[in-house]
Amino acid sequence: MKKEGFPLHINDLLKPESIALGAKAPASKEAAIRLLADYMEKGGNLSDKEQYVKDVLAREASGTTGLGDGIATPHAKSDGVKTAGLAAMTVPAGMDFAAMDGNPSRLFFMIAAPNGANDEHLAILSKLATMIMDPDFKEALIAAKTVEEFRQLIDDKENDRFVAPSTGTASEEAKPTADHIQILAVTACPTGIAHTFMAAESIEQHAKKRGLTVKVETNGSAGIKNALTPEEIAAADGIIVAADKNVAMSRFDGRRVVITKVADGINKADELIDRALSGSAPVYRASGADEVESADGGTDESLARQIYKHLMNGVSHMLPFVVGGGILIALAFLFDDYAIDPSKFGSNTPLAKFFMQVGGASFGFMLPVLAGFIGMSIADRPGLAVGFVGGSLAGATGTGFLGALLAGFVGGYAVNFLKKVFAGLPASLDGIKPILLYPFFGILIMGLISLYIIAPPVSAINNWMIATLGGMDPSARIFMGLIVGGMMAVDMGGPINKAGYVTGTGLLASGEYHVMAAVMAGGMVPPLAIALATTFFKNRFTESQRKAGITNYVMGLSFITEGAIPFAASDPVRVIPSMVVGSALAGALTMLFDCTLRAPHGGIFVVPTIGNPLMYLVSILIGAIVSAIILSLLKKPIKE
Repeated sequence: MKKEGFPLHINDLLKPESIALGAKAPASKEAAIRLLADYMEKGGNLSDKEQYVKDVLAREASGTTGLGDGIATPHAKSDGVKTAGLAAMTVPAGMDFAAMDGNPSRLFFMIAAPNGANDEHLAILSKLATMIMDPDFKEALIAAKTVEEFRQLIDDKENDRFVAPSTGTASEEAKPTADHIQILAVTACPTGIAHTFMAAESIEQHAKKRGLTVKVETNGSAGIKNALTPEEIAAADGIIVAADKNVAMSRFDGRRVVITKVADGINKADELIDRALSGSAPVYRASGADEVESADGGTDESLARQIYKHLMNGVSHMLPFVVGGGILIALAFLFDDYAIDPSKFGSNTPLAKFFMQVGGASFGFMLPVLAGFIGMSIADRPGLAVGFVGGSLAGATGTGFLGALLAGFVGGYAVNFLKKVFAGLPASLDGIKPILLYPFFGILIMGLISLYIIAPPVSAINNWMIATLGGMDPSARIFMGLIVGGMMAVDMGGPINKAGYVTGTGLLASGEYHVMAAVMAGGMVPPLAIALATTFFKNRFTESQRKAGITNYVMGLSFITEGAIPFAASDPVRVIPSMVVGSALAGALTMLFDCTLRAPHGGIFVVPTIGNPLMYLVSILIGAIVSAIILSLLKKPIKE
């Protein structure tokens, strides 16, 4: 335990009861995570193990923590964590943890940090991440026979007493070949606990082995450490930015910069250094007075990837307004009396009027926020105001969701165009560009394009779409439901899922409620199907999977499709097709039964607001049962 007035050490976070040595390979990635969570719980670090496991699995869904070289660091910040802590496990035989290099993982460190963890905890966790990048230290940990030996190795390494068992001396580094810092790097991951510092350590180790001087700036949860100076940037022979989130980029204006993802910093450090020193990296061009720009928007990124990234930035910021406002509007109809005044249904009673006013205010931000944050993703802060105006005009002109989407892209690229136009102005005018020139001319351009180019055709398309959906014959509507329902299960939170959801919410804003019903039904089926399959076909799943399956009842009923991701990731060939069939069937049935949904989220909690609620639930149940049965037929019984 940490004593008052003494610094925190790694072993203060890694309790003996949270260490498992020489473990038998778990049956799956999720099983390994749950086993590690059990050890974490034994150390007294968790207040809600299931919540923590859920957050770890969600982190895994965004990108594997199987780092390669036999190392895996599953981690999460979570409300289920009571105190920051570690759990460790060695699997000498190795197991498939979907590592970045495709090789088995043998050394596991699970990291738990509470939301709002203090800087001291984050610093010690990041220190561990750098330590395990030493291959001699890693092998010594895997070979440890007792918990005491394991902890002693960590203590020795932390206090610079560790020597490689094989040689008796620490591996020597080549002598630097220059008196200035040759390689500069910036590393950053969304969580900022492990990957940021492991990438930094990997780049440092590989540079020093080659006799290169190196400095790495880390953008972690505790802030920026080891910040690069303008003098160092000016003198450097090569610059690497390995980041999965926005970092300060304008300081590299005019320099050749290798821009890549943080995982490459861990696994491809030598390759990155070669590219940085070769002089072949593209020259980075900052835009005007911008302070922060995206690190992953380099020339190596495809146009399709850039467009998707910008779109998702808008959608992710829009959804809280849509979900919160949509549910409140749905409640307005639930608590209103249609008989009072049918023309004012949703606002007749005081309570209904309250819900309608508040929900309508939230829902009204949907289009401006969507367009604004698409514009901001493209052109940074100057694009925000221009996009907001475009989104507001989309609402005023009746172009709806499609118009706002186009406005966001037009606004962002219009601002980027203005940055180039005004690039030749004197440096003394840089300060007025983002507060005067970009917003004035950007909003002017946006107004002209929105009113005279976007509005006429898009409003016509929007009106045609609503009229077509309203006048569709039953067979066509069923086909529409089949498509959007199936889309929700293809990648369960990925691009195709998001496209289906965005289609539903976009039409919802235009007064079409059938598609949203099909979308939510399709999204509820996968976790419910997994839950049913693990309950009624137990011999197809491991014990840990059966336990995880129970939580999918709650997730499915709450419209959290991502609950099925761990099962899909471990067996995509069987799970995904099974889920798509059931989700598509559920979506088609909601159309067949003329079900409507005014709320864009909520699962069973918004059933009272659904048109034809009984058949809506029947549709979901049928879809889930069909998926569960198909999955049970595709999977073979297993022996534990």
